[in-house]
Amino acid sequence: MITAQPAVLAAYTPDVTAVGDSLTATALLGLVPLAVFFLLLMAARRPALQSALGALITALSIAVLGYGMPVGLSVLSATQGLVFGLFPVMLIVVAAIWFYELTVVSNRFEDLRRSFSAVGRGDLRIQAMLIAFCFGGLLEALAGFGAPVAITAAMLMAIGLPKLKAAVTVLVANTAPVAFGAMAIPITTAGNLTGIAPEEIAAVVGRQTPLLALFVPMLLLFLVDGTRGIRQLWPIALVTGLVFAVAQFWCASHFAYELTDVVSALAGFAAAVIMLRFWAPKTPDDQRSQVEAEPLTPRRVGLAVLPYVLVIAVFALAKLKAGGLDVPALLGRFKIELQWPGLYGNLVAGDGSPSASAVYKLEILGNPGTLLIVSGLLVTLVYSLMSDGDRFPMSARTGLLAAGRTLKNMRTAIATVATVLALSYVMNQSGQTVAIGTWLAAVGGIFALLSPALGWLGTAVTGSDTSANALFATLQQTAGKSAGIDPTLLVAANTSGGVVGKLVSPQNLTIAATAVGEPGSERILLRKVVGYSVVMLAALGLLVYLQSLPVLSWMLP
Repeated sequence: MITAQPAVLAAYTPDVTAVGDSLTATALLGLVPLAVFFLLLMAARRPALQSALGALITALSIAVLGYGMPVGLSVLSATQGLVFGLFPVMLIVVAAIWFYELTVVSNRFEDLRRSFSAVGRGDLRIQAMLIAFCFGGLLEALAGFGAPVAITAAMLMAIGLPKLKAAVTVLVANTAPVAFGAMAIPITTAGNLTGIAPEEIAAVVGRQTPLLALFVPMLLLFLVDGTRGIRQLWPIALVTGLVFAVAQFWCASHFAYELTDVVSALAGFAAAVIMLRFWAPKTPDDQRSQVEAEPLTPRRVGLAVLPYVLVIAVFALAKLKAGGLDVPALLGRFKIELQWPGLYGNLVAGDGSPSASAVYKLEILGNPGTLLIVSGLLVTLVYSLMSDGDRFPMSARTGLLAAGRTLKNMRTAIATVATVLALSYVMNQSGQTVAIGTWLAAVGGIFALLSPALGWLGTAVTGSDTSANALFATLQQTAGKSAGIDPTLLVAANTSGGVVGKLVSPQNLTIAATAVGEPGSERILLRKVVGYSVVMLAALGLLVYLQSLPVLSWMLP
């Protein structure tokens, strides 16, 4: 533990009736920064970074002028959130995207893409399902930030799918994996903000989103070929969705939750490949895909899949507990635990004790970002040894240059996420979030029915489930405590709601429209997908509500 002497600042305790001794007035004032953020983003059409900065300035002003928080403490809250947004949140994201970039610069990613495209016995519908759902899930696990939509949309057009149909298909497919995207960074963020163990949140999410995963492949067949597609191909859609869902549940609850999408995508794809050895689809002539000429050798397929095998092995080793060996405990010795200078001791809980939220924690070796960097170094080493001139180039310099490009390309995203986390910390530590949550909890147990809608709204507007959790996770936790609902369930519901909000996010719609060469078609795409988003949100709301009651409480860990 790193300790720091409290600076000479006035102590501050958050008060949910700070404005006119009224909970309602205090909560409504606390909603203003969120309203500013959404209005700047949607109505004024300002970039996400500018919108977040505007909301942050608003939150700081309200914390000081409305809630009575000392200026120094409010600024220190923002700095703590900013640093947390950089380490570990964006460290994990940047490391994940760098890991993905290594497969691209080595030309092995092209072989992986062709491996997914080659499966399906020439049936365009099966290939579209596997590319959009399984390959898209794999990309969501590592790249995120719209890459799954952009890449898989281009792949679907390459096998013969019409432009808008390809865009709609990949948008719908990019739902179930989102909660565990970028090495489950939405869940890690929610855990860090609420103090709830991320493993506990992941276990609950793993009992919600798999139900979506079970049906999404069937829905994709319908989008590609209507009822005929379902009638002819439902067996393979059922097997793919079932195996993906079971793997998602198992990994989220019993393995490394950060690897949930990687394991689920590979398991679902493997199940489909095995099934196609014993079952042949009835493929009409108008649904035959365009087959690539050059066949892939088993060695090239193996090397294309190798990075994902390595990352699973590294994370599995980091979770290993066998005999007298406890690797997590060993890695956990190397960590930073810092009482935030000037904030700790001056930010006081209701019982007079220093607020635990003013302690910054960062695991150094056990951090998923560190494990991804180790995995990336191993991939660089193996690919360098297997380098084959211009066809499959790789060297330490290539890997280093890829890291530099990733940082450069991500600089705006890094700044945006760090600013959103600064906003979140100011709202949380000033009491704005607590006031809003306590006020919303007045609806009682029915709040569980509405809980996923907050995550849906946050992701629909920001395009990021991580940002949705940064904005609403603590609010969900507070509302749960006040309403007598399991806070972990509601934080998980916020994450799961964000999954289907991604479907209608303007950011995702723009990426899809651009990827298929139809810029300006966002409104058309929105009309085609909004119904699916609303139906899935309603299903999630009902599921969470029933999970909060004895009816389905047995589903929870």
